[in-house]
Amino acid sequence: MTKMNILKKYFLVFSLVLSVATGARAVSVVKARLDSATLLMGKVTTLRLSVEQDQGTTGHFPIFKNIMEKGYVGVCGDSVEFRAPVKVDTVVTGKRLNIEYEIPVQSFDSGMYKLPMIEFVTGVDTARSNSLELKVYPVPNVTAETPIADYANVAEPENKSIFDSLPDWMVHYWWVLLIILVILTAAWAAWKKYRKDGHILPKKPEPTPYEEASSALKLLKEKKLWENGMEKEYFTELTDILRRYLYRRFGINAMEMTSRQILASLSGNKDTKEQRPMIRQILNMADFVKFAKVRPLPADNIASYDNAVKFVEETRPVEIAEDKGDNPSANIDEKKGGDK
Repeated sequence: MTKMNILKKYFLVFSLVLSVATGARAVSVVKARLDSATLLMGKVTTLRLSVEQDQGTTGHFPIFKNIMEKGYVGVCGDSVEFRAPVKVDTVVTGKRLNIEYEIPVQSFDSGMYKLPMIEFVTGVDTARSNSLELKVYPVPNVTAETPIADYANVAEPENKSIFDSLPDWMVHYWWVLLIILVILTAAWAAWKKYRKDGHILPKKPEPTPYEEASSALKLLKEKKLWENGMEKEYFTELTDILRRYLYRRFGINAMEMTSRQILASLSGNKDTKEQRPMIRQILNMADFVKFAKVRPLPADNIASYDNAVKFVEETRPVEIAEDKGDNPSANIDEKKGGDK
C-alpha cells in the first residue's frame, strides 16, 4: 500500500469521527440583517436575528440580558442603541427550531458604524452572527416652514401637573427660590421697622438716672484723681455727674447753670429742698478749686464725694408697691422720694 493510500485512509477516518462528533452536538447558526443599512438620525430601523438550533436546546444572547431593565443596550460607544421591546417568533422545521428576533435600532449620532457580531450562547458553545454596517445620516437643517414627515407629534405628558409647565431649573433648584424669597421678606420687614422706629435692631435699654450716676461715681472713685494731685479734674467730673443727674432726674438744666442758679432751682423743688446743703458744699468746694485754685484737704475731697453719693441715694425714685394695703409704709416712701 502506497503512502498516498494510507493518508487517504486516515483522512477518511478523521472525517468520519469529526462528522459523528459534530452530529452528536447541538450546533446553532446565527444570522443577522438590517431592514435598512442607512438610517436618518433619530429614526428607527429593525435588526433581525435568526437562530437555527436543534429542538430541546436552550440558549440566549448575553448582550440583551438587561435590555428590559434599562430599555436599551448601547453599542459602538453608545452611538447606536438596541432598544426594547424585543419581539420573538419561533418556527419548528423537523428537528430544528428557527427563532426570529426583531430588535429596534436607533442612533442619535451621525456616522458610519460597524455593528458587533452578536453572540448566542448554548451551554458551552458560542455562535456568532455575521457583522453588519449601519450608516446614520444627520438631520438636515430645517426652518419653521419646513414640513417634517415621519416624526410623531408633540404629545402631552401623562398625569400632567402644574410643575410640567415650569422650567427645569426652577423645579431642580426650588430651594434657591425659597432662600431668595426669605431674604426679600426679611428685607421688607426690616425696611418697615426702620421707617416706623428709626432702627432695625432693638436698642439697648437706657440706664436710669440713678444707675448712670451711681456707675459714674464708682468709676470716678476708681480713678483716684485727687490722690494723684488732680483735684481740679476730680471736681470737674464730680460736678458734671451731678449736673447730668439733676437734668435727667428732675428736669433741671444744670449743665447750663451756674452754681447759684442750681441751688436756687433746688430750693424750689420739694424733692431736693432737704438735700440742698449737700449740693452747696460740693459746688462751693468745686468753685474754690477751679477758680480760686485752692487745694482742698483730703477730708474735703472725701466729704464732697460722700455728699454726692448720699444725694443720689436719697433722691432715688422709690418703686410703688403693687399692694399698698399689705405694706403701709409704701405710701410714706412714695411721698418722700417719688419721682415727678
